[in-house]
Amino acid sequence: VQLQASGGGLVQAGGSLRLSCAAPGRTFSSYVMGWFRQAPGKEREFVAGISWSSGNTYYADSVKGRFTISRDNAKNTVYLQMNSLKPEDTAVYYCAVLKYYGSRDAIGSWGQGTLVTVSS
Repeated sequence: VQLQASGGGLVQAGGSLRLSCAAPGRTFSSYVMGWFRQAPGKEREFVAGISWSSGNTYYADSVKGRFTISRDNAKNTVYLQMNSLKPEDTAVYYCAVLKYYGSRDAIGSWGQGTLVTVSS
């Protein structure tokens, strides 16, 4: 599944952005989808996950209460709403298929990421 993340940009600390993820020609109905991020010089880390079928979600502690993952069945798109952004949220954000609900491990290849830069 080739996933395409979009919606990144430059935002001031305290601001908001909404990221989108789609896979042209594919459906997510049986998957657990997730968002990851990779900051400069750091390893890629899990951010949030969602069960496409149930809509249940889970988050990394660092974003809990600020970020919200959601999905739109009709558009076959998964979103990451990011509020109260901090400079430490600066990273390239990727979406991915997760192994199972609750997992922080992605499966398959990494698609195109989107850069989020938060200025102080």
